[in-house]
Formats: sequence, structure tokens, C-alpha cells
Amino acid sequence: MISGPVRHISSRDNDLLKGLRKLARDSTAYRTQGRIWVEGEHLCRAAMARGVAALLGVYSESCWPLVAREFAHGAARSIVIADSLFDRISALESPSRMAYVLALPPRTNLQAKMPSVILERVQDAGNVGAILRSASAFGFRQIIALDGTAALWSPKVLRAGMGAHWGLHLVEAVQVAELTKLALPIVVTSSHQGVWLHQAQRQRQLPWPCAWAFGHEGQGVGDELRALAALGARIPQPGGEESLNVAAAAAICLYASATTAPE
Repeated sequence: MISGPVRHISSRDNDLLKGLRKLARDSTAYRTQGRIWVEGEHLCRAAMARGVAALLGVYSESCWPLVAREFAHGAARSIVIADSLFDRISALESPSRMAYVLALPPRTNLQAKMPSVILERVQDAGNVGAILRSASAFGFRQIIALDGTAALWSPKVLRAGMGAHWGLHLVEAVQVAELTKLALPIVVTSSHQGVWLHQAQRQRQLPWPCAWAFGHEGQGVGDELRALAALGARIPQPGGEESLNVAAAAAICLYASATTAPE
């Protein structure tokens, strides 16, 4: 059943479509528009599963008959546009031909004592989204993005997060000095110093709850954040590589913490 009105738009000069194109292609447009672009069946379904109602459903003419019954009820209103117009909006090489526009969640404050992941200048959107997925999987409910980190609600991070966003408490534009409000031990990663992760795991040295900090893809965690750390850890690499991708390292570290947490 379709719960909201459906409008067909055929003009490429339509102001609504121009705004959607910017939202879908500009990584920070959500901050000025106050809404986010979620493209594809998987992400739209993930939003619905979390009870997130869409402001607008956007469908191509070829897609609409196939998805109307399942997805139209999740949006307050819907528009149907030519496939060529949808392709002009989407930033994907192979557009998904359907999307939701959601209200940007209101800015939130740091939550004390909540298991957290701190991202410091992690700039690749794919890495940020993958870290959000790992955090959600291993029980780290809060993501804290320091200045310089990829925009958490950008379309690329949303795609890489694969729906993890709606199960997490996300806080952006945080300064290092604010991290004391966490009231949690901070654990930082390094490829060259700190305790060996597998030994800390075996000896129950990893604190719980805690906040894991992951830094810039090339430079790692900065000195100011490192000075706040209660523990530094490094991952053994017997194969001889100098370092791991930050998203891969995060998955290993968060898993190690989750498996040593008290029952």
C-alpha cells in the first residue's frame, strides 16, 4: 500500500531535482540541507528496519513498479522520474534507481562511559564506513569524529557503512580536549610501539568499556590524542608488511576488545 502522495517529474530543471543532485554528490551538503541521501534497496531497507521514516522516496520509472509495494509506505511522499534524470542525480557508476531522503539526525553530545571509537583525520570515506560496520558488529555504540575526518553522513560513508549508521550514536566535529568527558580509558594503535595486541588480549589487559582511537591513514594518531591514552597497542604482522589499512586494523582491535569483555 502506498501511504503518501506520488508525483511524477519530467523536467531536468526542476529545483527539487537540483537540490537532490547536490545532496547525492557533495559529501557535506547534508550539513546545509539538513537531510541525507540514502541510495539503493539495501540502505533504504536498513533505514526502515530501524524505524526511520523517509521525508521523500525517489524512484526511476523503470524501478517504481518493482518496489512501490515494499518501499513507498516508508516515505511521507514519493517522486517518480525518468531513468535518465535519476542517473543525473546519482553519483554511482551504476545507479540503484531508488533512494530515500531522510532528515539529518540532530547533533548529539558525547555520551560518557559508552564503548566508543574515536576517528582522528581518517579521510577515506570507505575506511570510515567500514569502521562503523565493525564498531556496530562488536558492540562499540558511539562513533566520535574529530575534525578532519570524512563526513559521517556523506553518501560514500553511508554506502560503506551498509546500514550501521542507524544503530550507532554519531558525534561529529569533536575537539581532542572534549574526550575527557568520555570518562573511559582510551586505547590507541600504532604499527611501531605499544603492547602486542594478542598478548594484551590473552592477559586481559584490554580495558572494558573503552574507547579505541584510530588515526590518519598515513600519519596515525596525533601526539595530543596519544597523550590521553591509557594504553597503546600494535598488531603483529608476521608477513612483514609495514602497516595495515586502518579499517582492517580497527576490525582486528575491536574484535579483540569484544572477545575479552566481561560476559
